[in-house]
Amino acid sequence: MSEDRRAFFRGLMRSAAEIAGPQPAPAAAPPPAAEPPPVAAPPSALSDEAVERYSRQLVLPEWSATAQLILRDASVLVVGAGALGSPVASYLVGAGVGRLGIVDDDEVELSNLPRQTLHFTPDVGVAKAHSAAAKLGFLNPEVVVEPYEARFAPAMLDGADLVVDCSDSFETRYEVNAACCAARVPLVEGGVVGMSGLVMAIRPGESACYRCAFPEPPPPGSTPTCAEAGVLGPAAGVIGSLQALEAMRLLARLDGALLDAFLQVDLHDHTFLRVAVARRDGCPDCATL
Repeated sequence: MSEDRRAFFRGLMRSAAEIAGPQPAPAAAPPPAAEPPPVAAPPSALSDEAVERYSRQLVLPEWSATAQLILRDASVLVVGAGALGSPVASYLVGAGVGRLGIVDDDEVELSNLPRQTLHFTPDVGVAKAHSAAAKLGFLNPEVVVEPYEARFAPAMLDGADLVVDCSDSFETRYEVNAACCAARVPLVEGGVVGMSGLVMAIRPGESACYRCAFPEPPPPGSTPTCAEAGVLGPAAGVIGSLQALEAMRLLARLDGALLDAFLQVDLHDHTFLRVAVARRDGCPDCATL
């Protein structure tokens, strides 16, 4: 990066002080005999390398150095390292999230490879969580990536600022929703099958949760799985990309988050339908929040 361009982006860093809020007025000078008070450290700023790495998002009017610093200090848990988890984790790590935990108890299978872009042919038989973590470490070594070769458990939310649910079962989705509501951790839900999918952002206690929108899971056997109905990789990529975008919006508190609504996407005819939902009285997951 040229010095002029570096200076341009460095100018963007001046807004980093916003993250610390207004600074107090300096105290009166102490008497000559007194020891000078310790000088408070200035707010953390982005390194020159970080400015260059994230320059294309820092220049966006919707983004800012403050948003970048919030993302850098955030911890995100991604449940599932498959067709949705691959783009979600890739975009969040690429964008500079500070810590990313990735949860999956499955191993890579040959049939996963057309749509699960964090896994390659030599990874067949390897635990998905570890396969994904290895690729993410090469993408952005500044990010702490922690693989969890296990099923989701509520204890995994400890320290998490946000969860992105990329699981492929209704049982897990309701379990994750209940745990996030109990812990008041923001959540981005998503699902895909065939060429259709759904995305929903949730702030527990502030917006409708997943169970508010879908009080009960469908009866067993009534909804085809991806193995039965199939799924195209680009369709999963679209839904996962939207989940990653919603995650960044929630973390940085940007306008336009998909709250009190879910987005139904049908890529057969490129239809995007936003469906409004509201908090439901008596919801067992969030009514008492």
